[in-house]
Formats: sequence, C-alpha cells, structure tokens
Amino acid sequence: MEDNFQSAYQEEEDRLNSTLTEIDTVLERLRGIPVYTGHDYTEQALEASREQRRKDLAKLRQEPYFGRLDFQGTDEDDRKALYIGKIGVDREQVSDRPLVIDWRAPVASLFYSFTGGTEPASYEAPEGLIEGLVYLKRNVVIRKQILERVADTYNRDSDGPAVSDEFLVYRLGENKDNRLRDIVSTIQEEQDKIIRAAKNTALIIQGVAGSGKTTVALHRLAFLLYQYKDQVSAEKMIIFAPNRMFLDYISDVLPELGVGNIAQSTFPDWAADVLGVELPEQNAAESMNLWFEREGGMPEITEETPGRFKGSTALMGIIESAIRLLENGAVPEGDFSPWEGAVLRRSMILRWHNEEYAPYPPAKRKERVMARIHRWIEMELKKSPTAAALKDRKKKSAAREKAYSAKWPKYEPLNIYKQLFRAVKVPEDWPAEAPELIPQGVLKMTVKDLKKGILHEEDLPPLLYIHYLLNGNEGGSRFDHIVIDEAQDFSPFQIAVLDLYVKGHSFTILGDLSQGIHAYKGVHAWEEMQRLFAPENTAYHALTRSYRSTMEIIEFANGILAAGVGSSLLAVPVFRSGNPVRLISYSEGLPEAGARGGEGRVHAVRTALKALSGREYRTVAVLTRSMREAAELYGELAGQFEDIHLIDGSMTEYRGGLSVLPVYLSKGLEFDAVILADADSDHYGAAAWDAKLMYVGCTRALHELWLLYGSALPSYVQDGDGTASGWPDLSKLNSILPAGQE
Repeated sequence: MEDNFQSAYQEEEDRLNSTLTEIDTVLERLRGIPVYTGHDYTEQALEASREQRRKDLAKLRQEPYFGRLDFQGTDEDDRKALYIGKIGVDREQVSDRPLVIDWRAPVASLFYSFTGGTEPASYEAPEGLIEGLVYLKRNVVIRKQILERVADTYNRDSDGPAVSDEFLVYRLGENKDNRLRDIVSTIQEEQDKIIRAAKNTALIIQGVAGSGKTTVALHRLAFLLYQYKDQVSAEKMIIFAPNRMFLDYISDVLPELGVGNIAQSTFPDWAADVLGVELPEQNAAESMNLWFEREGGMPEITEETPGRFKGSTALMGIIESAIRLLENGAVPEGDFSPWEGAVLRRSMILRWHNEEYAPYPPAKRKERVMARIHRWIEMELKKSPTAAALKDRKKKSAAREKAYSAKWPKYEPLNIYKQLFRAVKVPEDWPAEAPELIPQGVLKMTVKDLKKGILHEEDLPPLLYIHYLLNGNEGGSRFDHIVIDEAQDFSPFQIAVLDLYVKGHSFTILGDLSQGIHAYKGVHAWEEMQRLFAPENTAYHALTRSYRSTMEIIEFANGILAAGVGSSLLAVPVFRSGNPVRLISYSEGLPEAGARGGEGRVHAVRTALKALSGREYRTVAVLTRSMREAAELYGELAGQFEDIHLIDGSMTEYRGGLSVLPVYLSKGLEFDAVILADADSDHYGAAAWDAKLMYVGCTRALHELWLLYGSALPSYVQDGDGTASGWPDLSKLNSILPAGQE
C-alpha cells in the first residue's frame, strides 16, 4: 500500500515538473513577442489573444490542475490520462490531448459525475454521446508549484472502495478565511448537474445550509460563459446578493475561475439606479428593527403584511389595470389649435396614438405623438403670410403646445404609485376600485410614508413595474443570465419584474426555505415562484447534502428544524466528525481552575473565546439575538481581543477574524467556530420563526458550535449524542485570561 502511494506520488511529481517546464517555455516565448500597439484590427485581436494566454499561463503555473481522470473511449485503443484544471491549455505541439483540460469541458464532466463501478461511463460531447471506461479518478493538491497531496478516489485496478470521500473530507476540514472559495476540485455529482443545466431555464434550487448553493451558482456562471461563449457575455450577467458585505465575501470566487466583469449588486441598489431614486440606508435599518429588534418578538405575518402584499402578483394586476386606463384615456379631449385658424383634429391624433405608434409603451408613445404634433406645427408655420404673422404664430404655438402636453397623463412612476394609494390627487377617471383592492392597513401605512417622501425596499418592485410598463426596457438590452442568492427573501413580484430584464427566463434562483427569517417579504414555498413560469421554462433541484459543518453540528441543527419548525428539509451530513456541540448555562459558573468568581454573560463569552483561541481558527463569530446586544457585547470585548469587528449591516467588507453580530445578519456567511450567545427561551421564543433564526445561527459554524444560555434552552433544542453540557477543561486558561479574571 505504501509502495503504491509512493509510486503514485512520484508519478504525479514527475508529471507536475514536466507540465511546469512546458508552461514556462510557452510563457517565455509569448513574453518575448513585442506587444502590438498599432491600429490594425486583426493584429489587435491577435495581441488580445496572446495577452489572455500570458495571463492564463501565469496563473496556471501556480496550480496547474487539481484532478486526473484516466479514460478510454469505446472506439479508442488505449486509455488516456486527462489532467483537469481551472483553465484549459493546449500543448505547443499537436497532441491527442491538451496539457490541461478546462473543468467546464464536456469530458471533464466525468470527473464529477462518475460515482464508481465497472460499468461504462458516458458524457455528452458536441459530436454526440461518448462512452468508455474510467480507470482512475485522482485528486491532487498543488500549491505554489509544490505537490502537497495525492488521493485516489477511484482505481479500477485496486481492491479499495469503489469511490472514496476521503479527499472531500480533507478539503472540508480546512479552516476558513474571510472569503468564499471555489469548489472546483470537489464539485459533487448533484452540484455538477445544476452547474451544467441548460441556459434558458429558470432554475430554482432549494439547498440546505452548507450545501454549497452559492458557490454552485457562481460556478454555473463560469460554465455558461464557457459553454455558450457565442451567445452570452460576462458584461450581461448579474448576481443579486442579500447585502453589500455578502458581495464582498463572494467576490474572489469568479476571478479564481478566470471570470470577470460580472455585475454584482443588491436588488435595492440596482432598482434604485434604474428608477433614478435614492433609498436611504436608515429605511432598511428601520425595517430590520421592526422585525428583529421588537420587544415581544416578530409581528404576525399575513398575506396583508406590507412586504407580502406589495410583493404579490395581485398588486401587479392592480398596476396593469391602472396603466391601461391611463393609456386609453391619454389623448386629451378636443382638437388641437396652435393659433386661430389652424386645427389638428383629435381623430388624427388618436390615429397616431392608437395605430401608428401603438407598439410603443405609453411614455414613448406620448413622446412620438408630441413630436409628430410639433412637426405638423412646423409645416403649418411655413404657410405664414408675413414675417410678423410667423413671429406671432411661433409664440402662440409654443405656449399652446406646452399647455396641450400638460393635459396628457404624467408618466412618472412615483407619481402614478402615489395615485394608486391615493397619496396625491388622482385623475377623475382613475379606477375607483383600486383602494378597495389594497388591504386597509397597507393603504394607510403607505399613504403616510409616501406623503413623507419615504420609500421602502418593498416599494421598489411595483415602482419598477410601473416604470417598465410606461417606458419598456429603456436601455434596449437585457441580461443574459441572472443569479439570485438567498431567493427565499425575494418576492414573486421581484422575480416577475426581473424576468422582464433577462433573456429566455435565464435564472439561477437559489435559497433555503428553512432559513426564511425574512418571511414578512419573501416566499413561503417555492411554488410561489414556479407559478411565474411556464412548466417548460423552469426546473427545480434540491441539494440536501451539507458540506459546511461537522456531523455533530448538522444533526443538532436538524433537531431544531424538526422540533421547532416541523420541516422535512433536513440536511444530510458528509461523514466529517468533530467536537460535540457545547451547551453551557450562565448559571453553571466557571470551574475554579478556569476562573474564580467571574460568573455572568460577558465573562462566559470571553472565556469561551479564550478557549477557542487556542485552536487555530481563522474566523470566529459571536452571534447575539439583537443588534443592541451585539453592540454592548462588542464594547465589552473590544479592548481584550485583537482583530475584532462589529458587523452592523452597514459594512461593505467582511474582514474575517473575530466578528460580533446579530444572528439575522449572519445568513450567508460561515465561520470556523460560532458562539451563539443568549441561546435561551427569553431570546428565542416557541414560534417557528424563532427556531429558524436559531437554525441560521447554528449552521454558520464549520467546525465548532457553542451555545451559551440563561434560564433555559428553547424546547426545540435537544441534548443528544452529539452534544456536551457544561464547560470543557479550562485548566490551561489561567495563563491567558485577562488580568483580574483568573
């Protein structure tokens, strides 16, 4: 066995050295070619190709590849060793195989989809289905040109297991830094199917916490750019994430995969930019305060909750009816006369409006008609008998043209939105039933806010829809693909509006209903989104395996979901065991060996952090129930720990290290270790929403999870085989506890 390993290691080291030699040779040749700076288009294209290859090779020489697949096609005489990396590179000399195969290439799909066995394997190639036998599937870890690890996950000639997860477990056990990383070397079969799914599909992904759904979506973008390079471009793709800090957290993945120029935004930022409005930061903070900082827990959520109603397709129907009415009654009554004796009949204006310019949206149609009227005036002015008459007619026509234009509806989204809610004076023929179709509580609250000039995030989808119905797609271009992360927090209205701005319903929509802590605005079931698309234009995938946390953490979190939510969306853990989930009551105090006398919440958190600090974790989080409690705790800890940060929702960068933040802001992030402070029934009630909040907090932890609590744990928190009660051995902490705490 040892001899086999040594032989494999030596073989891969030799292959690595020869690969690096060839890369360096090619790179040296390319760098020796003078950079072309002239104006010849063909030479510019050639230079761009050379420059891209220089960049690819420079990046490739650090970590040329991560996998090897030995495959023999049915029509081939021998098996070929195929090396797979993040970037594909051909050999300098003509060969039957590239130096490195791009992970997105059709044959590379075998590296991810092959699950063992002696039966033939196959993959879809441009020329059709290719079948053959897989003889070896090998993972390698190369860092800075050094071969660090060789692991065979399948070997047809071996007596070992058919497929081994040993390499996956090894990679999952690594500690995290302050950025999400690519998973290109460990993509699993169910993830690969999503990544390689057809482009023109609204793909909805339900993924349990830690299933890699965000990373899968980012890899899918890289695949689409590779597979459909003549149909899509990075500049016409966009990622919508829950907040700006999360965008910073995921910002390194696409560059690592060799992909750039993909827009990344939050929905409010993008929508406000399209509308040309500002959404004050304090409005978002006030919304968070209402739902997460309120004494007595979250307010009751119904279909008449403002976020739910304004995110519904029912409001879409009300808006459509109003715009149709505006459009039908747009042309003012009566003929138009720019001066005495000149008349443009209303029947002609109606013909222009209702027939010639019918394909245009209302605002554009008004512009076209008014431009046509202006041209008619100019033609009539040419008939003026004298210079004095011409001067007089110009003056009168300018005033009357302006007055006539003012009689048309004001096609301003915000003004129409205010009219819908009766926050401003409405036209006489405005639909009388509109206010009756809006829940009274929503109507009253919205009128109050609109009169104060306050817009909330939930107002943006209806405003965008009004804008689109009035103006169409003003930019004239649509996105090639849209990724929506944490999509359970999006409304059906948001998705329906975004569908107007993307080609072919090309979405990757991903989220987890079990983490639906923003249920006051998001969906409660994926069917709410699926109904927006024809069956042939949508697909649903469920990712149930969790790769983030240890078995102990996942099973503990599953218990919270099952008992507190009654959910069946439970995670299946990868076999990676770790320390038990630790449940520690503040009332237990601290062992004399660790601390004498210093009981209490702050001291308990401080001691827990000291205990975890000796375990070489790069990222640790202390999660509180509220922002106020996070700020207070941060104030107590800031002077005693280095690299500590308070995350309050306004940050645009995740810095790693030690973070203190409320649990509701932790969604989407992950940490090596998590301390859930105040994990008691005083802070987490019996409602399903409280259980989901706690579930979110627990599933942020990769390797270690501690729950510190006051009077009693919530009923849905169960002590089991994967948990440990009370403090661990703290005898070694005397030397590192702050002065006065020993």
